Amino acid sequence: MGSKTLTCLSCAQLNRVPYDRLAANPKCGSCGAALVPAGPVDVDPAILQKAAAQDDLPLVVDFWAPWCGPCKMMGPEFAKAAKALKGEVRLVKLNTQSHHSTGARYRIRGIPTMVRFMRGKEHKRQSGALRAGQIISWAKG
Repeated sequence: MGSKTLTCLSCAQLNRVPYDRLAANPKCGSCGAALVPAGPVDVDPAILQKAAAQDDLPLVVDFWAPWCGPCKMMGPEFAKAAKALKGEVRLVKLNTQSHHSTGARYRIRGIPTMVRFMRGKEHKRQSGALRAGQIISWAKG
């Protein structure tokens, strides 16, 4: 089936991973970090921008803030969804309190907001807290 290009969520290095190895815990050739982690990873704006533009796997971003009650409620559900979607979709989180300009760049009006990127383009978005099953269905669609 070929290979997939994945951005390392730790060092931003691009990696090619054979499709049949996505579930085998591939590691970054540069820093050794997991390329398909079992849980969501906090990313900075530069890594988010590169991964959203370069990755062959869908990337779902949870824009959140630590003071947001619904964000805190959705956090564990997002982690459950990330575990269930391992190898199909990568889930990451971006703290909009720490990165104000990134929230504005992606036109985030309320949090939590999830945005799904596919091959460099925003595919869809969803605002409001969801349960793990809802996140999984939304991320796959």
